[in-house]
Amino acid sequence: MPEPHGPVEPSEPGTPAADADPARGRLWRALVRPARRQLIVAALLAVVGFAGVTQVRTNTVDDTYDGLRQQDLIDILNDLAGTTQRAQAEIQRLETTRDDLLSETSSREAALEAARNEVDTLSIIAGTVAVTGPGVRITIKEVAGQVRVEPFIDMVQALRSAGAEAIQINGSVRVVASTSFQDAAGGILAGGQVLKAPFVVDVIGDPEALGAALRFPDGPEDQFAEDDVAELTYDELTSLDIESVHEPTPPEVAEPGGDE
Repeated sequence: MPEPHGPVEPSEPGTPAADADPARGRLWRALVRPARRQLIVAALLAVVGFAGVTQVRTNTVDDTYDGLRQQDLIDILNDLAGTTQRAQAEIQRLETTRDDLLSETSSREAALEAARNEVDTLSIIAGTVAVTGPGVRITIKEVAGQVRVEPFIDMVQALRSAGAEAIQINGSVRVVASTSFQDAAGGILAGGQVLKAPFVVDVIGDPEALGAALRFPDGPEDQFAEDDVAELTYDELTSLDIESVHEPTPPEVAEPGGDE
């Protein structure tokens, strides 16, 4: 007599019975509810497949030289090598030209700077430009008589020997190499102008050196003080303005038709 069976559990709606075909049932459940391991395997297979397709496409893209003979390929490589060498030679030529231009520009700028400095120095010596710098301000006051021109000239020479760059008297006369000094009624004739005491002499240069040039024994300070004629004092200044300029005398032009 057959043994009685218990109640049969119904299959899930829309799926084949589990006991109808066990293998098919497992496959169906794997497709409907895949496990995590199965998802990872599927993703790896997709990546491998994509890489294979990409490799095939890459291998089939550049087939330009497939039909060329070996000698043709050698000629192409030689041409490429020659082009590379010519390009490198051109780069070197351009770099050399650039360096030469930079060197010439630097030399030109250095020469221009030196020329400008030389012009500035000559202009200061000629007294044609205003000057600002450290120096001394000398004041000469008459005490018991009129200041004579000899100690004045000695003072100017002593200041020049001490490195005076610019000299101005009473704010109006710029002393240069061609400036003349003479005794005049009531004062001194300097640069075509009559100057009267008290004399104020502005000098640009090293203040210490200029001060030493004024007070050395039998120097300008002692000469002006001789016989109590005048008193010389000075102040060392960190900044001094000399604004008067020397107007050069234009050269004489011979009249046409004159004596030869």
